[in-house]
Amino acid sequence: MKLKNVCTLDVACCTGTTTIAEAARLMRQHHTGNLVVIDDADEERIPVGIITDRDIVVEVLGRALNPAITTVASVMSTQVVVADANEDVADAVDRMRAHGVRRIPVTGDDGALVGIFTLDDLLKLNAELADAPIAILVKEQTRENRTRR
Repeated sequence: MKLKNVCTLDVACCTGTTTIAEAARLMRQHHTGNLVVIDDADEERIPVGIITDRDIVVEVLGRALNPAITTVASVMSTQVVVADANEDVADAVDRMRAHGVRRIPVTGDDGALVGIFTLDDLLKLNAELADAPIAILVKEQTRENRTRR
């Protein structure tokens, strides 16, 4: 299965110049615990980092920095592990495991952001796959009951 078929397409983003206070507002607005940091909001949207709610707590609040003037660039993770939209889910999960990351931005052929694949997406996919055998059995039983009356 390809990442483009299971990733979250509506990605909450910001740039490195966004303040931590604004980043927190964006996370709240989008109901997410992370933002993909892109190089330019008006251009190609190339991922250059990720900031998480944990980064805000540990790096900003924990160090008593002012969220109104501290920028995302000063605390974001810059070693971004990315995946290609046409990549197989299993390969992306292997990379997430190898790098110890919970989320991985998904890019198109041009390197621009098209989505994000997270542990939540993986859990949903696994739940759907686990439910499939039951749905098949129920459908088979229904079909058999109708044809053997």
